[in-house]
Amino acid sequence: MTALVSFDYGQTLCELDTALVAARAGERGVLLSAQELERAEPAAWQVYNRAKREGLAGHDAWIAFMENLLSGAGAGAESLPLSEWLWSEQPRKNLWRRPIAGMIELVRELRSKSVPLAIVSNSEGRLMQLLEEVGIANDFDVVIDSGKFDFEKPDRRMFELCASELGGAVEELIHIGDAWEADVVGALEAGARAIWFANGEPRVLPPRVRACGNAAEVRHELAGFGVPL
Repeated sequence: MTALVSFDYGQTLCELDTALVAARAGERGVLLSAQELERAEPAAWQVYNRAKREGLAGHDAWIAFMENLLSGAGAGAESLPLSEWLWSEQPRKNLWRRPIAGMIELVRELRSKSVPLAIVSNSEGRLMQLLEEVGIANDFDVVIDSGKFDFEKPDRRMFELCASELGGAVEELIHIGDAWEADVVGALEAGARAIWFANGEPRVLPPRVRACGNAAEVRHELAGFGVPL
């Protein structure tokens, strides 16, 4: 079976730049530290996963995450208005731009092996411009940005479209992502396999899922799935 590989973008290839979040909050007169934001992140991601389970999408799921993050970092009553402003600014200055150690290098190793590669991301419609800014736009054959469609992960159509654009079947797709509901559940329900870029949360894994915490582990599991590495 041919292996097609797709990556989520945020928290998988590049993570939330907490220093940038703090700087942007400062523009609105809200003083936060990158360290406090990082401490607040795990709880905020749990809120995001719960929002996705409850069917929230786009703006609503993003605001649920960001408001909890900012509140946990000490923004208080400014958490919601600041979240809404950051959402409005997201197309101009995306906050997810800090590369995760080893992941871009892994993408380029896969590229050198001629593995068909894609990004499948819930984004705001300007993901390609962001990829150009961070210097990885040319490393992928296909970019599926939910902001260009009227559906987003975990909708199976995101993964089916990805596989089709890569020239194969969704059963050939291995999707790598951090969000359990959006990435793992979505991929499985579409018929793909998944590598969960886990954040330390313990889970019993279904048969077609592997959990990894860093680029070396992702590489190992991709090889185990038959990807030429």
